[in-house]
Amino acid sequence: MTSDPAHTFTVEYVSVGPYAHGFGTAADGRAYAFRVLGATMHVEVYREGLDSPVPDQEDIAAIASAKVTDVDVDDERSIVAMVRDMIAEAKPVNLPRESGATTVRALLHRISSVIDAI
Repeated sequence: MTSDPAHTFTVEYVSVGPYAHGFGTAADGRAYAFRVLGATMHVEVYREGLDSPVPDQEDIAAIASAKVTDVDVDDERSIVAMVRDMIAEAKPVNLPRESGATTVRALLHRISSVIDAI
């Protein structure tokens, strides 16, 4: 990733603990999100020019994963440092682009999640 002097790495929200998660803006201006699942931190960097404030699977431009076994997940500074380093190491992804089926599938998945929660 290249850096643009007009942008800086920012964290807009971070939650600490065994299920740490959050989001922000990378140094190149693209949005990112991260979460800890089990003992692994997952980071998704999204494409430029998002149309929605809530990115979807098709908006993912790069991903990175790393073990959190040597990181204090209760310390916000440690989590932020790990995320910043992981964004620099994120690998581009080429997700298949499906026509309207992706949107319909996402909508049905969300409806299913709501029904399961009831």
